[in-house]
Amino acid sequence: MRRLIEKGLMFGNLVEVSSPALVERYRRALRHLTGKDTTLTDFHIDISGYSPEIGDELGDDLYLNPNGCNRQFILLTTAQKTAPLLHIRFSTSRGILQQFIEANEAQLFALTARDAVAGELENSVYEVSTPARLFDMRRVTVQADTIGGHVRDAGKLAALVDRFRREPEGWRDDVLIAQMIELAKKTGDVTRVPISLPAMSFEQPDFWTAHFGGLYIFRDLAFPGVITRAPKAGLGALPVAPVMDLGDRNAIADWLERNKLVEPIVQARGTDVAAILRQKMDFILVDAADALNLDLGQATRADLRKIAHRLGAALPAEFQGLGALLRWVEGAGDWPRLTSEHPAYFYTLRARPGRLRDLVNMLLAELAPLDVRQLYITHKELFYDSYRSWSDRKRQYVADFLEREYLVDRQGARRALFGPEPGMDELQRPEMREGPKPAPDLLQRVGPWGAVRGRG
Repeated sequence: MRRLIEKGLMFGNLVEVSSPALVERYRRALRHLTGKDTTLTDFHIDISGYSPEIGDELGDDLYLNPNGCNRQFILLTTAQKTAPLLHIRFSTSRGILQQFIEANEAQLFALTARDAVAGELENSVYEVSTPARLFDMRRVTVQADTIGGHVRDAGKLAALVDRFRREPEGWRDDVLIAQMIELAKKTGDVTRVPISLPAMSFEQPDFWTAHFGGLYIFRDLAFPGVITRAPKAGLGALPVAPVMDLGDRNAIADWLERNKLVEPIVQARGTDVAAILRQKMDFILVDAADALNLDLGQATRADLRKIAHRLGAALPAEFQGLGALLRWVEGAGDWPRLTSEHPAYFYTLRARPGRLRDLVNMLLAELAPLDVRQLYITHKELFYDSYRSWSDRKRQYVADFLEREYLVDRQGARRALFGPEPGMDELQRPEMREGPKPAPDLLQRVGPWGAVRGRG
């Protein structure tokens, strides 16, 4: 993984913690949340305050995420809002943390100037021993305070000030006045500079989770469903149907279409379809050549064409299907009838615009895993897992490509592949709500290509 780190493809955009004051604040927060400590004097943290260096030191990548379902966080600076989230267990977690920081940025800026802010993404369950437990997770509540309890004490002081103003003899109550003075030494004048960090709740009906091999749960749709990376037979009874695994290609294609979640890339406006198809074909060729231990040369398009000629009829079905579509796009061939049973089918789709765009593109990356660019952009956890199993030749090719073609213009690449970024009202982020007060068989269907799909 060192190659990815050196190229900025892993652990990029983390926040450096090196000043003695911030290191000590982090240590206090770490002891407060976990009872653990670190001896490191400089390290990096993600949006949640997780540090890969400390995780390595402790031998625990989930030291801020016990049981993987109630993520704790440490905020040293509001700059963490642009950092990634590492070791994701739920696709909604980063969106929740980012919204929490943005909604309370002024307060958090003031609070982190004096102390670390620590908290937790509180689910309604504390363990996920069975897949069915995941369906009890509908709301996540964020509770946070400084390690010194500034928010708690400010609430106490505000209540005492209110009592002092309401009681006619309040100015004679020496005990009350003494309590206010003592709290004010810590919080400052809350009548002029209020300190407030209210609990916030977020609804999460649709999400991906890393638990049980990886599950996509969609509940807030006209046709709900569950898609699992592992065999569906091992999940047991679930409250949502249908339940599909990645082998149910026809069923998944039918479900995506009925919910209007995908569109063929050839129908996407303002998209250089030919360039996208060629690049997908290059990725497929590299994988095929690597599997056969063929020399990639410099892995230029000319080198890859030589490999394609050498493979001939042995070219992967994914490559041949995309090649037929490319010939049609360029006016050199007939319209291909690619059904959902064809290995190239899901490579020809992208998510429709809307709040679930990123989640659906994440799912499509699993269904078209040889497209390593989409895999890296939309599903980094799976990308890193896949990367570990590749040969060094393929690792080098992919790392060089992503550094050269993606890192130089992330936004442009995402826009070209997936369309314009969703508006603020379309982001696939959990819906924020007011938090609690503190204290039968599938029928044959016609797909987007106009081709009749088989039964799932």
